[in-house]
Amino acid sequence: MPLPGSEKVSARPLHFIWIVDVSGSMSVDGKIQSLNQAIKDASPAMRDVAENNPFAEVFVRAVRFSSGAQWHVATPTPVQDFQWKDLSAEGVTDMGAALGMVADSLSVEQMGERGYPPVLVLVSDGQPTDDYKSGIAKVMATNWGRKAVRLAIAIGADADHGSLAAFVGDVERPVLKADNAESLTQYIKWVSTIVVQSVSSPPSKTNPVTEPGPNKNYVDTEIWDPIPPAPAPVDSSQIW
Repeated sequence: MPLPGSEKVSARPLHFIWIVDVSGSMSVDGKIQSLNQAIKDASPAMRDVAENNPFAEVFVRAVRFSSGAQWHVATPTPVQDFQWKDLSAEGVTDMGAALGMVADSLSVEQMGERGYPPVLVLVSDGQPTDDYKSGIAKVMATNWGRKAVRLAIAIGADADHGSLAAFVGDVERPVLKADNAESLTQYIKWVSTIVVQSVSSPPSKTNPVTEPGPNKNYVDTEIWDPIPPAPAPVDSSQIW
């Protein structure tokens, strides 16, 4: 008979999906290079967060979109094994196509019936060139999409905040505005670590997963909404 408190912790999956704009405008002023480096720099800290939380098993994927959309990392990859491959930029901004792909991946068949709310992070510097609203509708038509923590990072002055805010769908969760490489790095690290830690941290360490709520297929967790970091100081010569 095991000693009290020695029971094996049952980890629940937490899926994290990058949804990244790689349209031609991302090639201007080093934006795509900054994004690549920011995700690489944040990955070790993301692994640390996962390793320090026995209640969650974090899986990472990524979709890229420009003229159409493709999976950049198609397989849900344990964060300990996740390696970011650099993206290049060209084409237009088919955000709706990317969101449709994400919606297809949020089915119970692919995600399972139990777990923490997925974290979906949309990053863009431009105006959508397809029907992004139908993409959002597809995400929200799935149980996991409605339950997801949806975040958006606007890169530079030309990013369309309206579409990004529509994706987030929460007036209390603003679009994060990255005006330069420093602020982009800051926000990428925040969504990769603090947000993941918040979503996967149970209300009580002795009761890691509460009983299922009205939707019996999903774990009903209390999510603390962390406050985003203040934007990094902006050098007027380095504003995107």
